[in-house]
Amino acid sequence: METVKSADGTVIAYDRVGAGPALIVSVGAFCTRHTFVAPPELRQRFTVITYDRRGRGDSGDTQPFAPEREYEDLAAVAVAAGPEPAFVFGHSSGAAIVLRAAAAGVPLAAVAAYEAPFDNEDTPRPAIEPADHIRGLVRAGRRGEAVRFWMTEVVHLPNEMIAELEGAPWAKALEALTPTLPYDLAVAAGGVPTAELAQITAPVLVLGGVNSPAWFRRSVAEQAAAIPGARLQMLDGYDHNAPPEVITPILTEFFRTCR
Repeated sequence: METVKSADGTVIAYDRVGAGPALIVSVGAFCTRHTFVAPPELRQRFTVITYDRRGRGDSGDTQPFAPEREYEDLAAVAVAAGPEPAFVFGHSSGAAIVLRAAAAGVPLAAVAAYEAPFDNEDTPRPAIEPADHIRGLVRAGRRGEAVRFWMTEVVHLPNEMIAELEGAPWAKALEALTPTLPYDLAVAAGGVPTAELAQITAPVLVLGGVNSPAWFRRSVAEQAAAIPGARLQMLDGYDHNAPPEVITPILTEFFRTCR
């Protein structure tokens, strides 16, 4: 484990494996730097850097929070990665971070973004405001309920999968990350930020799953259309969670063309 300080002094923890140009991975909700395990093919071509977003794992959580702090965290990791601009891959809310960081001028060699969850009119709406509700559950020590709320009202898992949450060790392990769920909502709030994305100058590959809900497919199409020169690639047979083994050859080929 290595660490770097973000602009507000928050300590951000990261790991690096492999050899080659730096490739930073920014993960989504309920994920830490250990979630994305780089396949051998990726490690052979890149120095893969995974980091704990603020409030997770070994990273700090300086308050007050603002979405811009997440972009600054990524920028700090990019500086620590080396003197040359890094390649970046983001998934879900991590994809929202890498896109908005690029739009804000963080020097990046190229960006691959898998289903940043910018919503639209087709997105199912929770019955209550999710960020405030989650904060309330966390303050009350009801983190298990926060996990269940996220899975039912935000992610909309099928009922049979929700039933598996009860007593499952993997669900219990997610409770430690519930204070950061409002951060995931904040970095993607407000729909597709088309004017913001239009400021991106780095090469961008927007990825999506053919099996994802219609609102996600619409969102990634709008993201790609808003970014100058961006490519859109939809993965047949996959949804929001295509595994690293599937993503690796796509990233390898895209970043190779950007060198």
